[in-house]
Amino acid sequence: MRAAPTILHLDMDAFFAAAEQAAKPSLRGKPVVVGGLGPRGVVSTASYEARRFGVHSAMPMAQARRLCPNAAYLVPRFTLYREVSNQVMELLGRLSPLVEPLSLDEAFVDLEAGGVADDTASARRVGEQLRRDILVVTGLSGSVGLAGSKMLAKIGSEQAKPDGLVLIEPGTERELLAPLSVRTLPGVGPATGEHLRRAGMTTVSHLAEAGEGELVRLLGKAHGGSLYRMAVGYDDRPVIAERDTKSVSVEDTFDVDLHDRQRVKSEVGRLADRCVQRLRAAERSGRTVVLKVRRYDFSTLTRSETLRGPTDDPSVVREAAGRLLEAVDTTGGVRLLGVGVTGLADFTQEDLFAQAAAERAAEPEPEDRAALPSTDGTPAEEPRPPAPRRWPAGQDVRHSEYGAGWVQGSGVGRVTVRFEEPWSTGPGRVRTFGVDDPHLAPAEPLPLVRAVEADPDDQPSPPASRPKSRSGDGAGAGAETSRP
Repeated sequence: MRAAPTILHLDMDAFFAAAEQAAKPSLRGKPVVVGGLGPRGVVSTASYEARRFGVHSAMPMAQARRLCPNAAYLVPRFTLYREVSNQVMELLGRLSPLVEPLSLDEAFVDLEAGGVADDTASARRVGEQLRRDILVVTGLSGSVGLAGSKMLAKIGSEQAKPDGLVLIEPGTERELLAPLSVRTLPGVGPATGEHLRRAGMTTVSHLAEAGEGELVRLLGKAHGGSLYRMAVGYDDRPVIAERDTKSVSVEDTFDVDLHDRQRVKSEVGRLADRCVQRLRAAERSGRTVVLKVRRYDFSTLTRSETLRGPTDDPSVVREAAGRLLEAVDTTGGVRLLGVGVTGLADFTQEDLFAQAAAERAAEPEPEDRAALPSTDGTPAEEPRPPAPRRWPAGQDVRHSEYGAGWVQGSGVGRVTVRFEEPWSTGPGRVRTFGVDDPHLAPAEPLPLVRAVEADPDDQPSPPASRPKSRSGDGAGAGAETSRP
């Protein structure tokens, strides 16, 4: 336990649903549910507007539709969520080298290790500034908990939701925990909670009063002892950053956006060579090649290709990165390029690449096989018509005339699209097309914030410096809450 609340827990608010509302002006302030839309689909995230109707994560989608029939039901767009998550994690990385991501939208940060906070006042300043920076960079809100331990910081962020900050002063832990349900503590699931309830323990204060011996008798030495320590507010788990190298990558940001396609290709090849140099220096090989492209409007695309085996051959990585680039639209300019390799190993399997390339070159494309002449003199089978394109609700699309939009729904050979962008001032217009309309195509998600138009005064703050004075801002003891 620490003497100052320098462990921060960030939890983005209704992350998937909030990102969809930010991307689709027509859905702002309305119920939004993200998840699997099939008959066995479940809810991944529900907006706060949908939660008022009882919809929550892990609920069967059919039940959610009964509770809130007027909500917008959308498929997840993980490309968008990962990009926003990367932006948030980059902000956290400015605060400390010790960042422990728990998921795309949740992480612990050791502020003391980053030298940005060492007392209540400085911790609060960092937390509030982080929330402002996240809003500027992503357009989304996050809730922050600050405490002397990971357990209490997470409890604080839960109490801060939505869009708030709760600071728990060290020394007030037992008072704060006492009335909370035993299910609040880490490791207490439904089964353990029911076991404790039958023993007459439903709040954290009941656990503390029962004593360690009784909890050990009920739950065993390891679980009972751990639960007692948490019940009295003791948690010394450190914030652990990712230590094992899982990828090797290089990237360059260009002073002037690149517009020439050949120059872009050349830079990708050069980065691939540099990446392999680092790979070999680490005495590793990799199986998946990743290309990163940040365009003129700050939207960032990532593409990956998994090879048949690990490699450290620069020509293989260079060719894979080149193939990935072919699928990326660089019209308008490129401000950053990156090439990486993941799926690391300590051996190579180059013989498989040549074999696979020969096999692919010798085989006809699948759609052409039916039209090949037969060897027994019988008429060739007619080529099969392509299957109709599928347009799941929420998918990004682009129309040659109307521009960027998203699928509202589809069926009986039709697809309905609303044409709007994240920075549109109001709901966009709706158009309906045939599912095979040649002017309509899937598209990449647009960035939530058009950073090129952002006011310089609204840019994220640089890493905070260690306060020179411990003079606070009048912070009192106990849990303190602030919301805009």
